[in-house]
Amino acid sequence: MTVAGARVGVDVGGTFTDVILHGAEGRVVIRKLLSTPPSYDLAVVEAVGGLAAGPAGGPVAEVVHGTTVATNAVLERRGSRTALVTTAGFRDVLELRRLRIPHMYDLFWRKPPPLVERHLRFELNERVAADGTVVRALDDGESRALADRLREMRVQSVAVCFLHSYLYPEHELRFGAILAEELPEANVSLSSEILREQREYERSATTVVNAYVRPLMSSYIDRIRSGLDEIGIDGPLQIMQSSGGVMTAEDAKQRPVFALESGPAAGVVAARGMGQRLGVDNLLAFDMGGTTAKASLIEDGAISRGREYEVGGSMSAGSRLIRGAGELLRIPTIDIAEVGAGGGSIAWIDPAGGLQVGPRSAGADPGPACYARGGVEPTVTDANVLLGYMPAATVADGQVSISAEYAEQAVLRVAEPLGLTPLEAASGIHRIANARMTRALRAVSSEKGRDPRDFALIAYGGAGPIHAAGLAEDLGMRTVLVPAVAGLFSAVGLLFARPEFHEVRTCHLDVDAADPAVLAALFAEMEAKLVHALDGYSEVEWARTADLRYGGQSWEVEIGFPAGTIAAEAVAALRARFEDEHERLYGVKDQAGSPVEIRALRLAALGAAPTARSFQLDGACVAGSAAGSSRLIHIDGDDVETPVRTRSSLGDAPEPGPLLVDEYDTTVVVPDGWSARRDAATGTLVLDRGADGH
Repeated sequence: MTVAGARVGVDVGGTFTDVILHGAEGRVVIRKLLSTPPSYDLAVVEAVGGLAAGPAGGPVAEVVHGTTVATNAVLERRGSRTALVTTAGFRDVLELRRLRIPHMYDLFWRKPPPLVERHLRFELNERVAADGTVVRALDDGESRALADRLREMRVQSVAVCFLHSYLYPEHELRFGAILAEELPEANVSLSSEILREQREYERSATTVVNAYVRPLMSSYIDRIRSGLDEIGIDGPLQIMQSSGGVMTAEDAKQRPVFALESGPAAGVVAARGMGQRLGVDNLLAFDMGGTTAKASLIEDGAISRGREYEVGGSMSAGSRLIRGAGELLRIPTIDIAEVGAGGGSIAWIDPAGGLQVGPRSAGADPGPACYARGGVEPTVTDANVLLGYMPAATVADGQVSISAEYAEQAVLRVAEPLGLTPLEAASGIHRIANARMTRALRAVSSEKGRDPRDFALIAYGGAGPIHAAGLAEDLGMRTVLVPAVAGLFSAVGLLFARPEFHEVRTCHLDVDAADPAVLAALFAEMEAKLVHALDGYSEVEWARTADLRYGGQSWEVEIGFPAGTIAAEAVAALRARFEDEHERLYGVKDQAGSPVEIRALRLAALGAAPTARSFQLDGACVAGSAAGSSRLIHIDGDDVETPVRTRSSLGDAPEPGPLLVDEYDTTVVVPDGWSARRDAATGTLVLDRGADGH
């Protein structure tokens, strides 16, 4: 895909908004500024406008945006007033959920309340059987009466999920048309348009989340579009999806659930690209920002993907080992585990007198106490400043000055009750944050049958390079990669994402008896629908997969479907591929000849990747403390005077730690027992642990 003019990537986080402008000639300019909650769009427009008007600016051909606005709305329960309309008898599916408990031995655990309270869940006396037989026709009069009631209750958004509508959507489509006539001011999300897949709870939950965040996301995108228009930027606005591809702004307004994890997904896309350039195929991507820390697996050069994601609870992730604590979504997604342990995560003392960290965050307003913007509670950033890992200097283009004095005052709030010195408390905060982040790294590696020691850790985000080496040691890993502009790395990933569209069709077929013609017809049906979304894209790549399971199982494994003509040999190959993957995931496979079922077919349409350009970083992008200076850091009870270097001052020869690399957007901590060198081709810092592990 050729785009003339500059392209801009904008990643909005809970604390900072990161912007990168990539000019047509390859020059790169970055900007980091504080986010502006609750009106995050203000920082987006300000940052894009500032870069476009700067000396390296010029006409902006495209803006690609990654945001956690929808995710935060779910986590903070501040979405729209939403109603759920379903088939009679299925009103409480959303509340019954699945029989899963995230903490097996916690006798006091309670299921989280549903996003839609019971008085806003309604039933219609319609019914379609599993074979498509209309048991009870949809009554227009009853439907219009319900629309009147929804208007009286001032509902802003409506989720509609009728039984078996993933195969037979006619009743949903008719009710949606009635709502459009009777309740035009409301947003309507139909499950047959959001998720055409079996399982009532998953389909209901996904549709409800879409409806819950849709008014907020639609308004947010409209404000950005208006703001860009006002400053003379009329290039298209693209939104990053959780799957790692981009979608149009209009599509994101209709189906925001697909963009719930858009910011973290962009970082994984960038991590894979950097791994390819370095010739490293196996990576654990680690992104630590101001509010959360994220982890994802890249194996054999391929991003790990999933079809389920749980947002909320103590950890948001795609692992089935910890389900039940949040909102379950059935969407195409990069497999990302996320914990509430970022630089702004607040340290506190629990009722038993134990020190805890997160998930509550200081965010951008007031931010960590060391920012001197009114924050008083101790955060991970305050601890890192006190330990000397971060410099007491200005950040975010001079918007924030870091104060060691304010950091110490904040940490004293937990140190004194525990009878600790500020440095001891700061060290405890740092270690506890590491322990929480290790959970996320294990969730995408060892809990999926992968040994983290077989991977390199690629660390980014404003706080990621500070903690990376310590986390790698905890996991037995020996290599850490820190890319250039690590603090804005997710924004870099936005510039290299491809357009992406997905469809799914449920089916119930024995893999050994499946008719290739039936499978071909289902794929053709999905392709016909996606062709409309692909209008304007000249180059399209199709990716086919299938969900398989052993007979009697409840959950499937997604397997790549062989390319080319769908012949009997291609279908037969699915069984062997499924059994191999099942054994790798779970350590077992069934007896030879055991029944294997195809439960769903999936099709993804991928637009062409953006045209490759050179990537020339402005010198200010990686500027930091002057080489040759030093800083006192606190390690294991000792104060160590540690050299401070710049990235450009390091060469191909490994230099032993301890040392610090201060940069515009982060600090890289190289502990004792580690060495650091710079890859000349990419500017990436490569940290290696000594052979003796020390």
